[in-house]
Amino acid sequence: MESWNRGVYQAWINRFGSPSEAAIKIKHDPAKRIGKALDYMGGNIKDKKIANLLGSNGNTAVALALMGANVTVVDFSSENEKYALELANAAEIHIRYVVSDVLQLPVEILTGDFDIVFMEHGILHYFLNLNALFQVVTTLLQLGGVLVLQDFHPVTTKLISSRGTTANIRKHKITGDYFNTSLEEKEISFSKFMNDRNNNVQKVLLRNWTLGEIVTSIARNRLYIRLLEELPNQSSDVFDKGIPKSFIILAESCKAKNLSVFTGRFLAFGQMET
Repeated sequence: MESWNRGVYQAWINRFGSPSEAAIKIKHDPAKRIGKALDYMGGNIKDKKIANLLGSNGNTAVALALMGANVTVVDFSSENEKYALELANAAEIHIRYVVSDVLQLPVEILTGDFDIVFMEHGILHYFLNLNALFQVVTTLLQLGGVLVLQDFHPVTTKLISSRGTTANIRKHKITGDYFNTSLEEKEISFSKFMNDRNNNVQKVLLRNWTLGEIVTSIARNRLYIRLLEELPNQSSDVFDKGIPKSFIILAESCKAKNLSVFTGRFLAFGQMET
């Protein structure tokens, strides 16, 4: 957590511009900032109560709020909070920002009345226990509320290494072990935007999960998986063509009292109730 409170505010200014400059870009087209995940939120999110877990610099939360949602961000970085609240103020909207470990949320946040829990890109690898994370998601959601999770595809993060900066010379090799469970030391994600990168690069330990581990952990925690979509590179039709780069999971909270509705449909192996 300490790594995320040293230099990240300036890194976001270097990446997105000042909060005032960034707000202008988001206000121009907030839906574009959310991307394909918006489709799985139902499209119209006006008045929806959304928890954006590990919402970082607030770019996504501000876009959601501009579209009419009631957004609560949870993140453990006070520097992220500073940028996000200044961004919201510049965009003339309100977001709630809770500085906390997601696994140790204050009781007043665990209200069980959120319509949507949203997590995106580079979240899961910070957790050593996915079951604990998705238990929190279940606790946050109301009955029928949905988890929308978009993250990097394990084939890309665990298995393939790529070299080459243009599509025609891009080369890929299988260099990883898809089933490796060890922690991997990496430069912190915002390091490329730091002013003094050579002397102040911070490292973090990451646990890259397989797709099976992710799906199983969600399903174990009373979340009914309605969709798993694997996506190619969304920024180019030719770059890394044919390789899954990210995925989206849509899962619905069924809570304890609704579990029988789903399990009761299975009368025998391979046979479903009609």
